[in-house]
Amino acid sequence: MGIREFVGRHRIASTAAAPAILGVAAIVAVTWAASPGPTTIDTEMTSSVTECHDMVTISVAGRGDTPREGETKMLLDANGNPLPAAMSGDYSSNWVDPVVNAPDNAVDPDSYAAVYIAYPANMASYEDAVNAGVANTESVMREIAVACPDTKFSIVGYSEGADVVRRVATKVGHDEADANGNYGVVDPDNVVGVVIFADAGRSAGDGPFIGAEDTFANPDGFDQKYQNGKNPTSGKGALPGTSGDFGALNGKIASFCSDGDLTCAAPENISLLQLAVNVGRQINVDALERDGLTPATGQDVAVTMGKIAFAAFADIANNPNWMQSDETFLDVLLKVSDPAYKPGATPPPATDASSISADAMSPLAYLPQKIFKEIIGLVVTNQNTIPVVMSDPYNTTLGPNHSGHHFDYWRDANPETGKPLTSAEYAAAWLTELAKQAQNGEPVDKSVKPSQASLAAALSPEAETTTSTTTTTTTPATTTPGTTTPSTTAPTTTEAPTTTESTTAPATTEPTTTTEAPTATPTTTTATPTPVS
Repeated sequence: MGIREFVGRHRIASTAAAPAILGVAAIVAVTWAASPGPTTIDTEMTSSVTECHDMVTISVAGRGDTPREGETKMLLDANGNPLPAAMSGDYSSNWVDPVVNAPDNAVDPDSYAAVYIAYPANMASYEDAVNAGVANTESVMREIAVACPDTKFSIVGYSEGADVVRRVATKVGHDEADANGNYGVVDPDNVVGVVIFADAGRSAGDGPFIGAEDTFANPDGFDQKYQNGKNPTSGKGALPGTSGDFGALNGKIASFCSDGDLTCAAPENISLLQLAVNVGRQINVDALERDGLTPATGQDVAVTMGKIAFAAFADIANNPNWMQSDETFLDVLLKVSDPAYKPGATPPPATDASSISADAMSPLAYLPQKIFKEIIGLVVTNQNTIPVVMSDPYNTTLGPNHSGHHFDYWRDANPETGKPLTSAEYAAAWLTELAKQAQNGEPVDKSVKPSQASLAAALSPEAETTTSTTTTTTTPATTTPGTTTPSTTAPTTTEAPTTTESTTAPATTEPTTTTEAPTATPTTTTATPTPVS
């Protein structure tokens, strides 16, 4: 089944419930699906990193969409110990499968494999979950690279997983070899492509192909245009602290962002909403979404905001010229509320009131001007806050039945305006070409054009799926999260996709209910998971 049919055949029940942090921190929930219920499956572990492939795609899906030890057959390291990962034949993500399994039938059976990274994939603490995802991704890539030094990597992330992938790719791209020629994760030359759907670290004005010769047309090495024109998606990512280029991986990046997806296309001048986002990254949004505002969740919010306020006053205390500066208190709050903020020196000890000098009093002369700057700053940096709030940012991004713009990547083709493939189809065709090059031992060709067969594989509505495995022996039955196309309501259907090594086209089922990325539960004897709202 091709990606378009995959999108069109299923409908999803909505379980989205917006968190109530300052009334708008739903933006923080940016990209992530509800967790499935427990399942029971055969947990025999069979696949090992020692089963080498020409190319391996490292896949990091969204909220609730992750392998779980005890429920999924886990990948083994060279010593037989389970790693935080599962082969795509043992785990299925209904959103990501159509992309990462696309190369299966285009190359030899043992040439290509896709691996899903296991990580918390929740919002009990968003930052902790993402950091765990980064650590697990790096660990698995290192294990594969050591066991199979000739293997090439591609990396794909969606939603919460997009944040993981951006951070990993940034580290890999800026890494330098040590005296022995070793890298912290893998040699950046061995990473041939990175795909990020809903890039929360996207900078304003970025085209999809960061660092490429034509940042709006195609990544280097794939001479198939994604779109005509050079108009960037408006806005920027909701997590500006993770922004930046990708160093040695520039030109190998495809960062897709849909207008209206506030995870990657947040308007400028919404500083109060950005503050809410930063708060949400540090509290238990899962509990707040599930239980509402209770004494426990309220205490969580209050403690976090108290820490931020304390950090703000400490930061100001360490800047003796703050009163004279143009930095407003809101600027300070935004700075210290970022989880990546590193406080400076400890504040100086308080001076006894009886010995305050004229120098210590002099900043008070700036108070009227400072108050004026605070007022102006608050107005200017929030010009778009009210319009965004009035547009219902949660539903704009994560609307019911997956009608929000966070799910556009599987339905955003528009041939009439020069965009013949959806973002997912384009990524699938690119990965397929990269897998062919890896199988042939070819370096990335700067002028390669996709063959008609590659495009047909990505677009075919009747692509055949089989159940042969890449390095594993089981084919999971996936949950079929559904979705609706932007203008069509698809009928409710449940379909068990086979996502394994031999799928010629992105062929799987489509996501089910979620606040974000659908949750597909990998199993061999599993019941359809019940989403939690």
